[in-house]
Amino acid sequence: MNWNTLKTTILLGLLTGMLLVFGKLLGGNVGMVIALFMAAIMNFGSWYFSDKIVLSMYGVRLLEKEDAPVLHEIVERLAKNAGIPKPKVGIAPMDVPNAFATGRNPENGVVVVTPKIVELLDQDELEGVLAHEIAHIKNRDTLIQAVAATIGGAITTLANMAQWFLLFGGAKREEEDGGWAEVIGTVLMVILAPIAATLIQMAISRSREYKADETGGMISGKPEALASALKKLEEYSMRIPPEIAKAEVNPATSHLFIVNPLKGDAIAALFSTHPPTEERVRKLLELAKRLFGRIRETLWRW
Repeated sequence: MNWNTLKTTILLGLLTGMLLVFGKLLGGNVGMVIALFMAAIMNFGSWYFSDKIVLSMYGVRLLEKEDAPVLHEIVERLAKNAGIPKPKVGIAPMDVPNAFATGRNPENGVVVVTPKIVELLDQDELEGVLAHEIAHIKNRDTLIQAVAATIGGAITTLANMAQWFLLFGGAKREEEDGGWAEVIGTVLMVILAPIAATLIQMAISRSREYKADETGGMISGKPEALASALKKLEEYSMRIPPEIAKAEVNPATSHLFIVNPLKGDAIAALFSTHPPTEERVRKLLELAKRLFGRIRETLWRW
């Protein structure tokens, strides 16, 4: 298990722990069980229907092989390298150059591109991007993101319920019972839990992007091409007026895209679903050096 996988596991554990603590704080052991049951139901629904919702949201049209033979050939070859079934290929009618993957498992994977990204990138760079998206499918990141989002959503729901509880006399009843510590604890959880859950979700998303970059670079064997594509996409996205980006992208799904389509200021960067592009490029170029070193060592042995 590498560091990104371990970090994701730890962060998911923190989210789950927060949910259970919040449930217990509000309703004791029964509340904890209800919170866990609620999260399980929400997770299943999000996991099973998320791909259909996202494809519908962005008006994605699935492409047959004769519609885009080059795209299908690249995706087929990369999927074979990744050891997964060939995903479906779709196109989203958006003016921004971007790509994303969805699907509840590798058997139901879909890789989606926008027309602009096909125009902007050369074939090697496009292959790097598609390898990144196939890596998301291979690593089951759709499932991981769904679990993180629904647990975070459950925490926020409990926080809202707790607000109503406090507003309608809950705090007064606790005070009369001498439970000031519980009142203070509940207030702190109401304020801090949703913020903490959001930060953890963002951290999970950033961790999965690093992992998809690494896996995608290994699948294509061209991590430097993905690095070049990321730089081009980042430069282009900086020129897109924020109002246009916000009109085309739902913030709830911004984590799906290979480059964050919603740029913000330094404070907003704290809640970014993507790592800094410069850091992603640096890691990819390091991976390219390692791969080149292995090839050179193999040739030397021959």
